[in-house]
Amino acid sequence: MDALTLFIIRHAEKPDDGWPGPGFAADGVSDTESLVLRGWQRAGAWAALFGTDLAKGDYAKPDAIYAATPGTTPNRGPSSRPAETISALAARLGATPNEDFGKGHEPALIKALLALNGVVLLCWEHKAIIADVLPLIPVSRGKPPTKWDASRFDVVLRFHRAKGEDKFTFKELFPKLLSGDSDKPLDG
Repeated sequence: MDALTLFIIRHAEKPDDGWPGPGFAADGVSDTESLVLRGWQRAGAWAALFGTDLAKGDYAKPDAIYAATPGTTPNRGPSSRPAETISALAARLGATPNEDFGKGHEPALIKALLALNGVVLLCWEHKAIIADVLPLIPVSRGKPPTKWDASRFDVVLRFHRAKGEDKFTFKELFPKLLSGDSDKPLDG
């Protein structure tokens, strides 16, 4: 197998009790399936972190970006948040993100991702990351989380597979990009 580093992030902040204000699309149209202002700030922070290649290693610039297929009708699912979260990074890199896989199609998504090489970033919904994505990634060292607190948007899950290996080493990263971000592991 080829070497592969897979970064997994959750979509950025959404409308709910913890983040006042409406969700809105990039064009400013109110949309409950879009990011709130802080979510758009986080999307910009991810672009700065992953789009510069300054950090290399732990936050290397992705060769490919994947996000869940966004909805096309405001205020009706599926959520546009994963695609919005990586939109600034994709623009910065001049990349076209792969949005061919929707929520519920995680087995096909992971099969496609595991066949890649280089550096790949995946942005998805946190419950599906835990239940439907992580169990499909073979890990030889490190322990991926088994829960993801609904209030956490600030974590990077890093999986690395060395050339010739068929399993990954896992590392949980805490870049602390915005005020209030934590360095506590997802499992406690």
